[in-house]
Amino acid sequence: MTKTVKDYIRTIVDFPHEGIMFRDVTTLFADARGFRMAIDQLLNPYAGRPIDKVVGLEARGFILGGAVAHQLSTGFVPIRKKGKLPGAVISEAYQLEYGEAVMEVHDDALKPGERVLIVDDLLATGGTAEAGIKLCHRLGAEVIGCAFVIDLPELGGRKRLEGLGMEVHTLAEFDGE
Repeated sequence: MTKTVKDYIRTIVDFPHEGIMFRDVTTLFADARGFRMAIDQLLNPYAGRPIDKVVGLEARGFILGGAVAHQLSTGFVPIRKKGKLPGAVISEAYQLEYGEAVMEVHDDALKPGERVLIVDDLLATGGTAEAGIKLCHRLGAEVIGCAFVIDLPELGGRKRLEGLGMEVHTLAEFDGE
């Protein structure tokens, strides 16, 4: 039987707290075939399309986004949590389940008109991705799509991003949180 990307992802019950089913992609990253499969499938819908930069969302989006950027022969831009980037940045706050978080990008990371692909491991509520999209737009870039390994459809992230006019590409769906 042929393996899928989903087969390489393990579930850790009650992490980080009781009632959560944590979808762990480190097992996917550790397997050469699984990792290659995921990267190929993430970039496949975008192959041949003009992309100037791949934007990775902290932290696992750096691993995936760097590999996708390499395969597409384009640059990579990290969007990080507040206070992690040196130099001048722009910030975007977004809501968490309990409170608020802030994402940042260097203020010169993207140029007006550049076409970017946003990459991360997990699409849950879509808050982090929406903050990333807003940061890209504030720098004048055009987000041509958002690619994720995992979608948790019950949490509404896909609908949220599609409501912003985004093309959303995911490799595997899991029920629950």
